[in-house]
Amino acid sequence: MGKIYSIVSGKGGVGKTTSAINLGFALNQLGEDVLVVDANLSTPNIGLHLGSPIVPVTLNHVLNGRASVIDAIYEHISGLRILPSSLSTKELKDIKHERLAEVGKQLKNFSDYVIIDSSAGLGKETESSINAADEVILITQAEMPAVTDALKAAKLAEQLNKKVKGFIVTRYRWKKTEMPIENIKDILELPLLGIVPEDKNMQKALYFKNPIVHTHPRSKASRAYKGIARRLSGRDYIKEEKQGFFSRIFR
Repeated sequence: MGKIYSIVSGKGGVGKTTSAINLGFALNQLGEDVLVVDANLSTPNIGLHLGSPIVPVTLNHVLNGRASVIDAIYEHISGLRILPSSLSTKELKDIKHERLAEVGKQLKNFSDYVIIDSSAGLGKETESSINAADEVILITQAEMPAVTDALKAAKLAEQLNKKVKGFIVTRYRWKKTEMPIENIKDILELPLLGIVPEDKNMQKALYFKNPIVHTHPRSKASRAYKGIARRLSGRDYIKEEKQGFFSRIFR
């Protein structure tokens, strides 16, 4: 039986979709069977990020009972499996958001990890994403509006009786103008899962319609996402990285 993580931010534009895709791919590289679900039905981005904006069967069809969940799963060229949503606003009509939890239960039967990319804000779509999850991962940036919205998202998860695994800080630059990480930890009162630095290769990966972990595996952001993936899977990232380094020297 797999595990479902819902990626939530509260605020838009903080790297939620990028994190969902790259965490999914990093876990896949560890040998895990991973599926990334685009539950941002109003403004879906998974397909756009991965070069598959239009597909015949989507999550919208599944939620409306017009298709089987198996028919809506696709494999990206990178090897990552995705369940995209429709770009058509017509497909938003009569969406049954509450069915996402039922779909999630089905997906857990044949995936080690299901990563749900939720919508921005704290509306019905985000609530359904949280309800479908076993645990929630918050995405924020080192600025007060993003952290405040992340705190609101954490409170919503608490109201829905869902555990928050922790938070990820994205696009961090280690500048004096940014909120210190310790301050963010004090506000959220949650475990820090990782810090993803600002990385110029992120734009290149988006251009190539691929996860940065796939296109630039040695980049700063890739190493950060790989580290977070190892922690989620219960592996000792630092220890394994050091062992790999020394074993290469000795060979």
